[in-house]
Amino acid sequence: MVRQVRTALVDAFTDEPLSGNAAGVVPDADGLSAAQMQAVARELAVSETAFLLPSGPADRKVRYFTPTQEVELCGHATVAAHAFLREDGAIGVGEHTLDTDVGVLDIDVEDGGTVWMTQDDPTVRRIDVEYERLFLTVPVNFLEHVGNADPDLAAVEALCDEVDATGLYLFTFDALDGDATLHARMFAPGAGVPEDPVTGTASGAAGAYLREVSAFDGELPDEMVFEQGHYLDRPGRVRVRVGESVRVGGDGVVALDGTLSVPADDEDGILEA
Repeated sequence: MVRQVRTALVDAFTDEPLSGNAAGVVPDADGLSAAQMQAVARELAVSETAFLLPSGPADRKVRYFTPTQEVELCGHATVAAHAFLREDGAIGVGEHTLDTDVGVLDIDVEDGGTVWMTQDDPTVRRIDVEYERLFLTVPVNFLEHVGNADPDLAAVEALCDEVDATGLYLFTFDALDGDATLHARMFAPGAGVPEDPVTGTASGAAGAYLREVSAFDGELPDEMVFEQGHYLDRPGRVRVRVGESVRVGGDGVVALDGTLSVPADDEDGILEA
């Protein structure tokens, strides 16, 4: 039996459609199997799709899928999902909770539409790699080197597997916009994402890294702005606050809202928009 499932594409970390990082959002995924979720994510073909489900300990539960696999957490899909729910009238301004595979996260939706996600404080580990891999490390001195980066994705995947990382986040303080703290690019081929346009959780991790290495003479600004996605023609901005906790925030705009026809698990069907 074919089920009609409402789906949306929401651009996160931007207030302009067709920019930032697109995420799939399935607001009512209750009853979908993991295989069906994976098929929907593959059909939508964006870096991550968020499937929202009922939850006991939180307001709602979420599962995240790339086109090739399930992942534990995705910042931009979290922002996109809550931006969609707010625009749809399902939630209002204020505090919400989200049940994820890494625990229950606090979400705050502001009057202006900005969605803030409080993520677990990342653990910073220092890792030594061979010299020929230094072009993959962070930080990078100049924007031109970040922009011209053309990594061997197989080598990136192997290195990420070696150090148990989701991807490689290159950044430089040589940013494009005068109010931006840094400019970044994110490569995660092992997760099925050769390059991610704008990455929320990695931005939070980078903020924790700056705190760890005592950047800015030991005092971080109250809020930082990380720009990303320009080299994919998907520019976006992540707001990062690092204090006792790490918070990432941004806007989101719905670019597409429709339905998919999802066949049952035992049917060899093709998803149709």
